Amino acid sequence: MKRSIVGRSWPNLIAVVLFVFFIFPVYWMVSTAFKPNKDIISKTPVFIPLEATLDHFDRAVHADQFWTMVGNSLTVTVGAVLASLVIAMLASFAVARLKFRGRKSFVLVIMAAQMAPWEVMVIAVYLITRDSEMLNSLVPLTIFYTMMVLPFSIWTLRGFIAAVPKELEESAMVDGCTRVQAFVKVVFPLLAPGLMSTSLFGFITAWNEFPLVLILNKQTGEGTAQTLPLWLTSFQSNFGNDWGATMAASTLFAVPILILFLFLQRKAVGGMTDGAVKG
Repeated sequence: MKRSIVGRSWPNLIAVVLFVFFIFPVYWMVSTAFKPNKDIISKTPVFIPLEATLDHFDRAVHADQFWTMVGNSLTVTVGAVLASLVIAMLASFAVARLKFRGRKSFVLVIMAAQMAPWEVMVIAVYLITRDSEMLNSLVPLTIFYTMMVLPFSIWTLRGFIAAVPKELEESAMVDGCTRVQAFVKVVFPLLAPGLMSTSLFGFITAWNEFPLVLILNKQTGEGTAQTLPLWLTSFQSNFGNDWGATMAASTLFAVPILILFLFLQRKAVGGMTDGAVKG
């Protein structure tokens, strides 16, 4: 009996320790955003702010280029997610349903592209963008962000499409539907969990991406083509050592991801596991 209790307790204990370890930096960021300056610069750490203030959020929201960066980040992130979903649905359908020469090689290339670190290709990406005269623009960011999330999207949606019985499509085609109509009316409604998981992954990846925007859009004087991650790095120099405003800006930066994750987390997590094991 004692052994069974211990056996059930130690995994929970490890889970609690890991949870505290990973959540503490987030808690410290959010709590610092609400602390008055005297608690932030105090030599004695203040873990629970007794006097909350919204002054740091006010300075962050009214900082130069804040809303411009928000619009830029939303533009490139939503654009990359939508483009990757459309391309991934077509590519995953071809891999899961059609037989063509080089099909297995294509799947291996997709897996290799998913494992490749994009940081090593930053220089090549910069040269391509510079030679195309597209530096300091949101267009190349959207294109390259799409390429970053595309392999994962194809691999995940492939599993969902392969799990849909072919007989459903064949029945729809017998009833007069074309292959495209059968896909839209039969297969597409069953891809909701996979679409949610890939959308969440793509949004997080594009929203948090830093190296590419640092290299491609750093030269602009007013920062009109920059995004929020790069804006956060200049926040410290703009405000000196105003750690409260810095933490408030970081908290605001994390809010869209938190909201999207809470909205999609149940179906998204299920979609990632189902897409990985099916097909």
